[in-house]
Amino acid sequence: MSRNTICLWYDGTAEEAATYYASVFPDSAVTAVHRAPGDYPAGQEGDVLTVQFTVCGIPCLGLNGGPGFPHTVAFSFQIQTEDQAETDRYWNAIVDHGGSESACGWCRDKWGLSWQITPRVLTEALAVGGDAAKRAFTAMMDMRKIDVAAIEAAVAG
Repeated sequence: MSRNTICLWYDGTAEEAATYYASVFPDSAVTAVHRAPGDYPAGQEGDVLTVQFTVCGIPCLGLNGGPGFPHTVAFSFQIQTEDQAETDRYWNAIVDHGGSESACGWCRDKWGLSWQITPRVLTEALAVGGDAAKRAFTAMMDMRKIDVAAIEAAVAG
């Protein structure tokens, strides 16, 4: 296991979530599944306790800790996309698989984890600053899934 790993708390669904993420995102995999050696507050001996996995190369540990600590938008994965097709693919993989849309490129998966599906054109426009950044930002504020063509038009003025 990596020296620094993101630990994500699940209510018995860590393996399902990790397997799904590995099927959707590149450089992602489930690398180990560990079962509880004894009973614990959220489960019994033999239940899946932790799942080691990566999401886009980021090491993670899914902990089946029970219902006590649900995910919040205070943590999210930000996935940078290259074009509208890639943006649509990841957005739809999350939202159409029991998730929900939010604002400004954010969505939430069926396990409650937040994702930012962010086209490179938006990140680059905001980094430039000035009027182009302001126009891109204003356009983004009215979106759910980011529309690459609309951001490009806003940047162009």
